[in-house]
Amino acid sequence: MQRYLSANWIYPVTSEPIANGVIEVADTGEITAILKQEETIQQNIEGIEQFEGVLVPGFVNTHCHLELSHLFEKIPEQTGLPAFVREIVAQRAAADEVVIAAMDAADKQMLENGIVAVGDISNQLLSKEVKQHSTLHYHTFVEVFGFNWPSQPIIDEALKIRDSYWPLKASIVPHAPYSVSNELFQYIERNTRPQDILSIHNQETAAESEFFERGTGDFEVMYQRMGVPKSEAHGTGENSLRYHLPKMPSNKSLLVHNTFTSKADIDFATAQHKDLYWCLCPNANLYIENNLPDVTLFIDPRIKVTLGTDSLASNHQLSILAEMQTLQQKKRIPFDELLKWATINGAEFLGIDNQYGSFEVGKTPGVNLIELSAGKIIKSNDVKRLV
Repeated sequence: MQRYLSANWIYPVTSEPIANGVIEVADTGEITAILKQEETIQQNIEGIEQFEGVLVPGFVNTHCHLELSHLFEKIPEQTGLPAFVREIVAQRAAADEVVIAAMDAADKQMLENGIVAVGDISNQLLSKEVKQHSTLHYHTFVEVFGFNWPSQPIIDEALKIRDSYWPLKASIVPHAPYSVSNELFQYIERNTRPQDILSIHNQETAAESEFFERGTGDFEVMYQRMGVPKSEAHGTGENSLRYHLPKMPSNKSLLVHNTFTSKADIDFATAQHKDLYWCLCPNANLYIENNLPDVTLFIDPRIKVTLGTDSLASNHQLSILAEMQTLQQKKRIPFDELLKWATINGAEFLGIDNQYGSFEVGKTPGVNLIELSAGKIIKSNDVKRLV
């Protein structure tokens, strides 16, 4: 049975918005037609469901930590990243049933918030059952870290976890430049398959740059506390991006957070790596560092931006629309740009743009109803999921 959905505006994303348009949707969720109002009159279509607001495709969350969902409201805000990491390590341990229940609730929250696909960071296999029973599409990034520790056992465990996620999609990725040794980067490259997509936390805090450039600061203190000696990469005068990006395989890769990324960094990165995406997680940046990237730098034809929620340890909700609203309110990013970041760009990165990310005939992207003011201002982060 077909449904006909209409609103004040339809935003297909890959084509121009349509005033009072109609989307024809099969009971499978597949879009079978996108019609202008006059076409529905000509075809004498009846039973149109009319909504106040704007219809947009389902959102794509390219960076989440489902495994940290049980830490909701457990970690204070604005501690800075090194202190936040310490709290994660100190509080992360919990009974499997507690973690699974929290992940299941987080998965349902994302569904209700109009998210259709997720790039999820995992350090273990615990989230597989939640993902298998979810209606969301998941790609799992099996995250590894290791300072001067032997790399072989780390990569062996990661390979076991990655392969155990089958038939779900998974790939092995480095955590961050400050937590992955040069040797471990080499092991990751050797075990990266041609079809894998990659992810790494990038320039999330000023302390990261200080550590690589001068060998000082909060990360030096963290290394001392862990009894880990600094390496030749720390104190070189060059920042963390210039350390890690040449070590990343040439596969499609996502740089996450980018809170302290400069134009010079963007120029270097786009010249160094030909298949990069840049993920912004503004609400987590505010939660941890009380800072936001210079987002205007990323409005650049060379760059594809995606959005992420990070985890419930570092956010008040898992909502891509809430991330869009923050960027619009604090950085004045136009709605049309934000919508591309929230939909088609994320779908392209995850390799699922044949089904998700835009309203096009043959796709099953989901249909969300949101509220926009006349000036294309997001009125609230409430989402009504219609399909």
